[in-house]
Amino acid sequence: MKIIWRGHSFIEIKTAGKQILIDPFIDGNPFTKTKAADFSPDYILLTHAHGDHVGSTEEIAKRCGASIVAMTDLAGYFAEKGFKTYGPNIGGTEKLDFGDVKIIPAWHTTATPVNGVNLPLGVATGLALKIEGKLIYIAGDTGLFSDMQLVGRKQPVDVAFLPIGDHFTMGGDDAAYAAKLLQAKTVVPLHYNTFPTIKADPQDFLQLLDKGQGYIPEVD
Repeated sequence: MKIIWRGHSFIEIKTAGKQILIDPFIDGNPFTKTKAADFSPDYILLTHAHGDHVGSTEEIAKRCGASIVAMTDLAGYFAEKGFKTYGPNIGGTEKLDFGDVKIIPAWHTTATPVNGVNLPLGVATGLALKIEGKLIYIAGDTGLFSDMQLVGRKQPVDVAFLPIGDHFTMGGDDAAYAAKLLQAKTVVPLHYNTFPTIKADPQDFLQLLDKGQGYIPEVD
């Protein structure tokens, strides 16, 4: 398995011949070196409906036929537009050919403009992925909440992706406490420095973690 961070909350995973994109915010993402046309994924996983997470989902899925996996209401929105979707609800797990996708709660809003009207399109979520025996937690956009400690109740969290930009999500202090709740082996910060309002120094965040726990990948 190969996990690639492409800036903001955009993650790519390659495993067993499958390509998975998570929150493919490409156009407007100042850090990624890629274009939507560079990807032909098998699956696109979404945490919520905000534009900096849905990103280029429709463009990519329309071109290559990727399946969209999201909480049931957001999946239903895409299904009505003719896309192939999987839509478990909070706490539900979708078993796919590359592994399991479990929908985890998150504290955040999710309204997005559709035909001039802001629609909630479900609720914001996190994702717990079980791939090649590893547990990967993508918190999505969220504030700190104590139930994060339940994510790894059956299996330790191998990698946790946590937002640190503050303002729209938790900041570094709360994210460091989230890392303690999760007891994750490796913690990767997300959702920072993309916009002036979420400016944060990831090195400051790493100083709040246990030694060797934090990791800042280079953006690709």
